[in-house]
Amino acid sequence: MKAIQYYGPKDIKFEEVPIKQPQDGEIVVKVISALTCGTDVKTFRRGHPVLIKSVPSGFGHEFSGIVDKIGNNVTNVKIGDRVVCANSAPCGHCFYCKREEYNLCENLDLLNGAYAQYITVPERIVKKNTLILPDNLSFDKAAFCEPLANVVHGVERTDIKSGQTVGIIGIGPIGLMFARLAKLKGAKVIAAGRNPIKLKAAEEFAHADEIIDLTKYSNPEKIFKEYTEDKRGLDVAVECVGLPEIWERVFSLVRPGGTVHFFGGCKSGSTVTFDTTKMHYGDIKLMSVFHHTPKYFRMALDYIASGDVEVEKLITDTLPLEKIDWAMHQHIEGKALKFLIKPWQ
Repeated sequence: MKAIQYYGPKDIKFEEVPIKQPQDGEIVVKVISALTCGTDVKTFRRGHPVLIKSVPSGFGHEFSGIVDKIGNNVTNVKIGDRVVCANSAPCGHCFYCKREEYNLCENLDLLNGAYAQYITVPERIVKKNTLILPDNLSFDKAAFCEPLANVVHGVERTDIKSGQTVGIIGIGPIGLMFARLAKLKGAKVIAAGRNPIKLKAAEEFAHADEIIDLTKYSNPEKIFKEYTEDKRGLDVAVECVGLPEIWERVFSLVRPGGTVHFFGGCKSGSTVTFDTTKMHYGDIKLMSVFHHTPKYFRMALDYIASGDVEVEKLITDTLPLEKIDWAMHQHIEGKALKFLIKPWQ
């Protein structure tokens, strides 16, 4: 098959590689639609100790397709089924799984290799995180299930309510999806960013109530508060950038009693500093959510299938496999939201 192989930071190659045949419980999926992702861009730039354990490695993790082959003892799908698969599945037995904290599973089974014509899906992901698509749902839209599942997890855990004012700082695809789901919860949403492509999507995809172009303001904290009740500050502030300096500034946006959700992951080893008086006597809740679970993966599929989240509006362009390297550089230069990858194009 044709596939992208990852050899190291900024070193990926379009190659012919063998298709891994399915073992017991595994399936081979013919990839119809795949998507570029911010995590893939980070991996492309500097590697990833969890996703890339050895090289060469498969690359990419958001996809949908058709079951092409099945191993023994596969009972929940059959050849020809239209499916979407998550990039992980919890073990169900470790300390965290026993407490239903599945995203923290100590034995999380991870899957990479969506930038290819075929992908072999491990048994646990087949059992726990492979879903058959509704007949009327396109492969292109279904491929968004994994990134949206992370956001569904974040929104549900934040407990966003109707009538709240929610600020989203950082409006890449994840921030935009967070803004859209907050709107669906009935919140007033303020979205802030710098990139013109993303600011436009905040209006056309997320339907944010207020959109702040951060290039125009030296004091964005003041601008945010102007849009809140009595100018007290946000009920919920969500950081979707993943930079320590932004984490620290977001802290100042919420009102006493508010919630700060650090959704964007910072580089390993990063540290931040907060005003302890404001945090303690302001009764501010600090939280952070990582990854998704089978429950939220299913909820994501429902959101997409219902049409409530028009994920197709996040697609910048459609590309063949051999243009993945170019796509990564387009992301780095801030010229794209997500590229739809068609391995058979």
